[in-house]
Amino acid sequence: MALDDTDKITLAHGAGGKVSRELMESVILPEFGNPMLEQLHDGAIVGMSGQVAFTTDSYVVQPLFFAGGNIGKLAVCGTVNDLAMTGAVPRYISVGLILEEGFPIADLRRILHTMREMADKAGIYIVTGDTKVVEHGKCDGIFINTAGIGDIIPGTAIAPQAVRPGMKVLISGSIGDHAATILAGRHGLEVPDTLHTDCAPLSGMTQAMLMVAPDIAVLRDPTRGGVAAVLNEIADASGCGVLIDEAALPIHDEVQGVCDILGFDPLYLANEGKCIAFVPANEAESVLKVMQANEYGSEARIIGETVADAPGQVGLRTAIGSIRVVDMPLGNIVPRIC
Repeated sequence: MALDDTDKITLAHGAGGKVSRELMESVILPEFGNPMLEQLHDGAIVGMSGQVAFTTDSYVVQPLFFAGGNIGKLAVCGTVNDLAMTGAVPRYISVGLILEEGFPIADLRRILHTMREMADKAGIYIVTGDTKVVEHGKCDGIFINTAGIGDIIPGTAIAPQAVRPGMKVLISGSIGDHAATILAGRHGLEVPDTLHTDCAPLSGMTQAMLMVAPDIAVLRDPTRGGVAAVLNEIADASGCGVLIDEAALPIHDEVQGVCDILGFDPLYLANEGKCIAFVPANEAESVLKVMQANEYGSEARIIGETVADAPGQVGLRTAIGSIRVVDMPLGNIVPRIC
């Protein structure tokens, strides 16, 4: 019997029998169906070439639905972006669903539909997965685990150790949008409709960037810990100093407003659709043009450079000309963000 939007998840949906099959056939396969997944085997058999990138992640965000997205959008885009930052073309993804007894089928359909839309946009296939159901109260509605694989683009060598003094630091757009959206939703803040998650699949943009500048040293998406965490990680791994310009940082007024109310620094807020690139200075303008030509990089900027001074440290040149140290964030500033 087909499930409809008035139904809810029961423990039987995770038991592996007839009811589990109904969930697969009436809810999951209509969204994710493709020849590889429809084998319903214990794993997917896929074709790859050359070096392969592999990643995995889990998503436990609260709230599950927020302005501009939901947990499903995060799960697919997050996995696609992790692969893209290694210099790979994402190809295949797995999806593991942990559902809470009583979770509405209507909400599950919305999440799965968004995941399919994002997979189609990124040009990847959802080829295998798993579903488990836990008792009511043991899970906040739904948790999602993903794994993804992709082909490394020949000629790329993405590694923090490749960063040298004199490189330019680029970012693909405004910072803090995702975390500010989640915080506004949690705290019931009245914010403009223009504030929404930046969650997006960036693989098309990163491929175009690597085509014009295969010597890009590092690509990184500034998720948990934000821009501050990424810059500190790269500075530490490379032994270079990183100096960024406060006036060059793209921050939307709506995000700054949320930060002012709640006492956060946008540099430490999570992003789910932004890319930081460390690029040789002679290629920076070419990369910037490619980023700005992409729908997800229209606000791209050069925000700083790497320096030989202060190895392993990150500095911010302020509006008054002074330099303040941007430390690595301590602990989880905003929990359950993705």
